[in-house]
Parts: sequence; C-alpha cells; structure tokens
Amino acid sequence: MKVVLIKDVKGSGKAGDIIEAKDGYAKNFLIKNGLAKVADTQALAENKAQKDAKNFHRQEELKKNKELREKLDGIKVTVSVKAGESGKFFGSVTNKEIAEKLYELGFDIDKKKIILQAGIKTAGTYPVTVKISPEETAKLTVDIIN
Repeated sequence: MKVVLIKDVKGSGKAGDIIEAKDGYAKNFLIKNGLAKVADTQALAENKAQKDAKNFHRQEELKKNKELREKLDGIKVTVSVKAGESGKFFGSVTNKEIAEKLYELGFDIDKKKIILQAGIKTAGTYPVTVKISPEETAKLTVDIIN
C-alpha cells in the first residue's frame, strides 16, 4: 500500500516521503497513529504543493542570505576600546561588541555567527568572518582603535 508520511518515521522515511508499506503496517500503525495517510490523488497533490512551497521558501532564504553577504563583504567596522597608559586593553574585543557595531550600521547579525580567529587584545586591523548560513560566509574588516 502506498502512503504519504506526515511525520518522520524511523526506518521508513521522512515527512513528505511517499513509501510502499505492507498493508497491515500501513493501516494498523502508520495511519492509525497519524504518521501517514493513504496516497490517493488528493494526498499526492497536497504533498507536491507542500514540497513546492518548501522549495520556494528555501530559494527565497538563499537569495536573501546572498544579498546580505554581498552587503557585508568588504565592509569596515571601527570599534573604540578603552586602553591603559601602556596601550593595553582592559579585557578584549569580543564578537558581541562587533555585533553591536554592525547593528548600528543597520545589520542585525547574531553574535554567534561572528567568528574571530583569536581574542583581540591590541589595536589594529583584523579580518572577521560572519557565517550567515552554511552556504554563505562574509569577510569583513574590524579596525580597533583606542
């Protein structure tokens, strides 16, 4: 019996998959527990529409992430930090401070997505990577002044 899975079923497939299951397993377990429905023309049409919508939203998200990467690439952020008389910082510059500066520039980036090579403890210019998504990463420059 062909069924369309509504939820992920371990050993059978993921939600949205169309599988061939034995009649007893399909009727007594999958359908009875609300994990699947019979693969009639209506269920197949709904499944196709859901997959198309999911694919469309995924493409829109990819396009949005690419536009954000293009805006962020090569941007220069300046962070001002208090330093002692010898020029040594009190603490270090973290990804939180960089995220706050990006927010001031109009970019709402989560601090967890900002990747620093090491703690920034002296003035200078440093490369920083922003991981927007698994497919998109932006490289920007952070200028630390005191």
